[in-house]
Amino acid sequence: MRIIAGPCQHESLEQSLEIARECKKWCDHFGYEYYFKASYDKANRTSMGSPRGLGLKKTLFDLSKIKNELNVNILTDVHDREELRYILFFFNHVIDVIQIPAFLSRQTDLITDACKSGKIINIKKGQFMAPWDIKGILSKTEGAKDVWITERGTSFGYNRLVVDFVGMVSILRDLGNACVFDATHSVQRPGGGGDKSDGDRGYVPSLLRAAAAVGVESFFLEVHPDPDNAPSDGPNMIHLSDFYSMMNMLDKMTWRDLATKYENTPDRFRTIQEEMPEVQS
Repeated sequence: MRIIAGPCQHESLEQSLEIARECKKWCDHFGYEYYFKASYDKANRTSMGSPRGLGLKKTLFDLSKIKNELNVNILTDVHDREELRYILFFFNHVIDVIQIPAFLSRQTDLITDACKSGKIINIKKGQFMAPWDIKGILSKTEGAKDVWITERGTSFGYNRLVVDFVGMVSILRDLGNACVFDATHSVQRPGGGGDKSDGDRGYVPSLLRAAAAVGVESFFLEVHPDPDNAPSDGPNMIHLSDFYSMMNMLDKMTWRDLATKYENTPDRFRTIQEEMPEVQS
């Protein structure tokens, strides 16, 4: 299982170290592959006054320190080709995964340049896209070490997202790519707070279980020691103190290991039920 976890935006070296250390501890405990994530700039903000982060240079220096101290994989998002060139020239050794934000998921030049780096590319599926639209994006990914597709909710009217679990199955089955489920952004209410986004982290555990049940084995979680006072995405981030319980919950899903034996087909769950009677209830 793969876990991507960290704060929405990088706020300080001390805080990011605290988060990365705790997440790595429990991922190591359960045998999960861990990637620390943090953003240097939250460029897509609801309003001009929304906090955006510490910036490219400061954040990348701090991510370098986190990588060296904790020996963790690092993921960060990029917003334009100039930022990408800067990262690859000065911090190529620091970043393991380049993330393409959802609202930039169709930006051809950004995606093709990122893939030329030879790194893993995590593309967040735009909230406006159908699962089958991913095929067009994948045509732009030549050269990437690997390509992950992250489901982070689909727009459903105003200030509302819904999660398409059938779409996640199609990404796994039809496209053959790793499907990452972003459980925290999926409970976001974009712009729902007036001059900022809103959300409800209380739905995160249920959505994690549902995604694991359809065969997803990669999860994205934004985590914070005090999310109610975070500068961005606080309502949908989970408390750092709850991270262990989330990982333990995934580990306790008794059908997780069994499910990996079967392809993602409509018959899979009937087979699971035959082998595990307790699931039938």
